[in-house]
Amino acid sequence: MMSVLIVIHLLVVIALVGVVLLQRSEGGALGTGGGGGFMTGRGQANALSRATAILGALFFASALMMSILAGWNRAPRSIIDSTAPASSSTQKPAEPNLLDQLKGGNAPAPAPAAPAPSPTSSN
Repeated sequence: MMSVLIVIHLLVVIALVGVVLLQRSEGGALGTGGGGGFMTGRGQANALSRATAILGALFFASALMMSILAGWNRAPRSIIDSTAPASSSTQKPAEPNLLDQLKGGNAPAPAPAAPAPSPTSSN
């Protein structure tokens, strides 16, 4: 259900962007004032503004439905009611790591050092 609603939402968003971009500019400092274009009559302007309003309403409705559907899957929780899990005595103790071994003196024997090179004299 959620994936179908997301696809519908994306289609509405793409259509809304397209309809807004088709509308004629009404002045402003940017552009040339929106001279002749794809739809230039008064009736077409009403149709585009009506389509924008409908698509905007569909956008908000689909966004609200997605948030409602996402909220249904959440279970209410209280921080006060939750307690930290108590450690069980049946658990085996953790194996000591290298740092614990070094602190406790149980460090493994170091690898033997390489023999020192013998001094050679070249005369």
